[in-house]
This record gives sequence, C-alpha cells and structure tokens, in this order.
Amino acid sequence: MNLILANTNPDRAARGVFTAARGRLPGAGAVADARAHAFEAFERAGLPHPRLEDWKYTDLRALMPEVLPLAPHPDAAALVRAEAAVAQTALEGSAKLVLVDGVFAPDLSDVAAIGKGVNVRTVREILENPARADLLISLTTDAMISLNAAMVTDGVVVTVDDGIALIRPIQIIHVATKPSSSAFTRSHLRLGKGAQATLVENFVAADGASAYQSHDVVIVWIDEGANLSHLRVLADATDAANISSSIITVGAKATVNCFNMTCGGAVSRYQGFVTLVGARSELSVNGVNLLKDSQHGDTMLLIDHAAPHCTSGETFRAVVDDRGHSVFQGRIIVNAQKAEGTMTIRSLLLSDAAEADNKPELQIFADDVTCGHATTSGALDDSLLFYLRARGLPEKEAQSLLIRAFLGEAVEKIADDGLREFVSAEVARWLETRR
Repeated sequence: MNLILANTNPDRAARGVFTAARGRLPGAGAVADARAHAFEAFERAGLPHPRLEDWKYTDLRALMPEVLPLAPHPDAAALVRAEAAVAQTALEGSAKLVLVDGVFAPDLSDVAAIGKGVNVRTVREILENPARADLLISLTTDAMISLNAAMVTDGVVVTVDDGIALIRPIQIIHVATKPSSSAFTRSHLRLGKGAQATLVENFVAADGASAYQSHDVVIVWIDEGANLSHLRVLADATDAANISSSIITVGAKATVNCFNMTCGGAVSRYQGFVTLVGARSELSVNGVNLLKDSQHGDTMLLIDHAAPHCTSGETFRAVVDDRGHSVFQGRIIVNAQKAEGTMTIRSLLLSDAAEADNKPELQIFADDVTCGHATTSGALDDSLLFYLRARGLPEKEAQSLLIRAFLGEAVEKIADDGLREFVSAEVARWLETRR
C-alpha cells in the first residue's frame, strides 16, 4: 500500500504568515473571531492535494508549497506602475474598480461612473464594523476559501437595486506590483429583482511583479428575474499563482452567462460553485484554458440544480502547448425535476508533452431530467493543416487559424458583443506569443 504522508511544514509556515498579518487585517471582535475560526479550518484541512476528489489533478503542496507573506500596502511608486497596467487592461466604457496588491485604489477607480441605483463600498470599510463577520462566511467548504476568509484585506461590495439596468460594465481589475508576496481579496455582488449588470474581472501584473500569489473570492447573489454577464480573464505573470473562487446563487427566472479564460500564471485554480435556487433560471457557464511552457491551469465547476425547470449548459475548451497541463472537472448535481444540464469538454494538445485531464460528472437525484456530457482530446487535424499550408499560409498562421476555430464554440457563448471582442483580442495576443 502506498501512503501519502501530509507535510505539515507549509501549514506551520502559513500560521506564521497569518500571525504576522493580524495587525494589518481589518476588523475586531466577531470579525477577528471569524478570521481565527477560518484559519483553524484551513489548518485542519491543509493545502489541497490529490487525495481530495475535487483536487484530483492539482497538488498545491507541490505546485504552491507555501503561502507567501502579504504584500505591503501599495506606495506611490506601486500605484504609478499599477496605473500603467490598468490602462492596458481597461475595457472601453467600463466603470473600473481597481485593487492593487489586495487594497482598493480609489484614485485608479471610477466609482461615480457606475450610475444611479448602485451602491459600492469597500470590504475593508465594512469589516471595520465588528458585527459584519458575515462577509467572511460562505456555505461552501473549501480549504482555500477558508484561508481567503482568514487573510482577506479588501475588496468591493456592489449592490444593484431592483429594476436597475446598468449601461456600463463593472470591471474589477486586480493588479499585482510586488514580487514574492500575496494578496487576498473578497468581493460581493448582489443584483436586485429584474436588475441587469455585466461584471468583468481581470488579474494582471504591473511591471516588476513576479512570483506572487493572488487569492480571490467573489460571492454573487442574483435575485428573481435578474440578468448577469460575468467574464473573468486571468493573465497573471508567467511565474505567479492564482487561486480564485466564485460562489453564485441564482434566483427564479434569472439568467446568468459566465465565461472564464486562463492564459497566464504558472499555477492557477478557478473553482465555480453555482446553485440554482429559483425555478426556471437559466445558466450558461463556459471557459477556455490557453496554456504553454509548464503552466498548470485547473478549472472546477459545480452546478447544483436545486429548483425545478432550470437549465444549465457548459462548454469548455483547452489549448495546451509545450509541457502545459490543463484540468477541467465539471459536476452537475440535480436535486429537482424538469432539469436540463449539458456539459461539453474538448482539449487540443499541440505537443507530445502537453497534458489534459477532463473529468465530467453527473449526480442525479430526480427522475424527470435531461442531462448529458461529452469529452474529447486530440491534436490539430493534419489534413486541414496541410490544406492551409498548400494555399500559402505559414505553419504558425495556419495553426492559429485552426486554434481560433477550435475555440470558437466556447467564445461565441459570450452573450455580449463587446466582451466577445475583448476575449478574442486576448486569444490573439496569446497566439502571437507562441513559439
């Protein structure tokens, strides 16, 4: 029998990081107690490893063996470098909310541009109230979410009133400026009844940032009849680590369109937990991994049909080059009748050393449902590549054309035209960097 013995050294090191950071973390009383309980939960579990089913292909003990110290509060020089990164990342027409090294940067943000009927506050401001420990609580049990609750320094809390349709996308831009440090952020978004909003999240590195860690959690509540488009683009530094989670609760007759793209970072894990709690809600959740060199990108999606007459669709594509490793784990849980759930996963391997692990799951506890999943992995079609080369296209350009076509089904799922163009530009940039 082969036994895997847990290495407790990383967890002891994390305790030192937590203890050193206590004086910088906002909140006292019940908030401080909630942080302590969250860190104890993390310590009991330790860094996730493959013996946990949801982390079957990602061993953080090996890939990210230690939790780095908190980044210092951004100084004037850091904000100047962050401003340059924001300028390159900002979506035209968006209302920006910028977090620099885990701290809200008001001078780089456009709070007033969001419009009427929207309330924006910082997590730090709210946590200064000892009674607001609720911001640190989530119903999802996960070691990295617990660590986030213990260490979170800031984030934004956005509330959209009933019936408000936002014209501008809300864009949360996470900028890292310091090397060998970590940032812990947590944001909340609530859409009132019949509200409409677009949320864009970006993770980027300013000049000089390297070997850092980004830890983020977003908690979203979508009320009855509301409509949300949610786009995430992870384009961290090539030696960074990013551990992010989304916890989304969807009310009755609501419509949600989510898209996640991972094209940066050395190690990344995005986990989405979506619960359809209201009848006749519709969910489209899709994503793309673009990986090369020795990047490891893990996406885990759990969708719970907790109410009847709900539909969900997942389309995921991975393009993996060099020694990259893509992981997708999708699980659809059906606890209600008249559910419809589909999941399609396809991986394109561009080298012999590339790896893709896809693990679709269905857990059905109802008898009147329509659910299914499919997964495939393969290489570029040599006959199509030859056809394009024979017509004068260079090999790299021909490959890029076929890769774009492969990604098309997932990218076309993005409901908003502007967001689709934004993602297509990111794809083009990634293709240009291929050797």
